[in-house]
Amino acid sequence: MEAYRTAYVYVRETFAGTLKETDYGYSFIYDSEYLENANSSAVSLTMPMTSEEYTSKTLFAFFDGLIPEGWLLDIVSHNWKIDRKDRFGLLLVACKDPIGNVSIKEVKE
Repeated sequence: MEAYRTAYVYVRETFAGTLKETDYGYSFIYDSEYLENANSSAVSLTMPMTSEEYTSKTLFAFFDGLIPEGWLLDIVSHNWKIDRKDRFGLLLVACKDPIGNVSIKEVKE
């Protein structure tokens, strides 16, 4: 399954898994090393830690929920010239340093 765009998901600054935008929607899979680490925790309660790949026709609700709303979304959309409907694009630019413990990066660090 070819990915259009890829986002690298971090939990407390530790690489946790890969989120991809594909022809069929979206997929998320935990990193195997992350799964083996006893200190690891799930990205969200709706996505328990497993070696199975999660797939969805729409952006997973948890990740969509990380995207700003209201006036902050207007600023992000305007400054980065990203359509408000491009949820994956907004996720990539607006969720690098969020309030919670999950962050999204365009490149794997």
